[in-house]
Amino acid sequence: MMGLLAYYRAQIKTSFAVQFQYRVSMVIWMIGLVLEPVIYLVVWTTIARSSGGEVGGFSAGDFAAYYLALMVVMHTTQIWHMWEYEWYIRGGVMSGRLLRPIHPIHQDASENIAFKFLMLIVLIPSLIVLIIVFQPTFHPPLWALAAFVPIVIAAAVLSFVTGWIVAMAAFWTTRISAINQMYFVAMFFISGQVAPLSLLPGVIQSIADALPFRWMLSFPTEVLLGRVSMHDALSGFIAQLIWIAGIVLLLRVIWGAAVRRYGAVGG
Repeated sequence: MMGLLAYYRAQIKTSFAVQFQYRVSMVIWMIGLVLEPVIYLVVWTTIARSSGGEVGGFSAGDFAAYYLALMVVMHTTQIWHMWEYEWYIRGGVMSGRLLRPIHPIHQDASENIAFKFLMLIVLIPSLIVLIIVFQPTFHPPLWALAAFVPIVIAAAVLSFVTGWIVAMAAFWTTRISAINQMYFVAMFFISGQVAPLSLLPGVIQSIADALPFRWMLSFPTEVLLGRVSMHDALSGFIAQLIWIAGIVLLLRVIWGAAVRRYGAVGG
């Protein structure tokens, strides 16, 4: 265990150094992260103001709070490694990673953690400006703020291991862009990105409850805003842990099959 912690410390420091060399890429990533919620924020606040002040119990200030909170959750839970595994397999990069005495998932996890901490340099000032501009209505109880920390960490873990399972498709087909697109389209519609789930049709809400996407984005956002009861927050946290346990178990099975299936294209 101590060896693994030492690995993470070293790898995170290395990732900081590498990623800081690509400052323009960091800015582009952050523009994408900020721009998407802001677009929906503007759309929904405009709709709310033109509909007598609110839509489905959300005022303009509530929409501002929702999408700014969603921005924080999206940053904490984002994952991109499934886009890289096609190249890892086709280029033979995975051969070298498999020869190391540590599971490849730990390198991806440490890079993910380092990137998220580094991007706070851009995220925090962006949030301050957006709060001043849009004036969100944000009055969560203290218990919700405390509960948000373990819940958003669980959401980040769930997002990471689920995304890593999607990445494993590259062991069976070296063209996984379509699979990745399907994953993110599903995430887009039933995770609370396009709109708060309470505003969507009942059938969509039922589908969202049955899949892990809600627990990655919508649920931690609702907790941060104080829009769920303490009982529902606890129940949701348990649901997150169950999903994590099930997906980690599935990941272990898929990884064993993937390694047996692996044939590198490169050297």
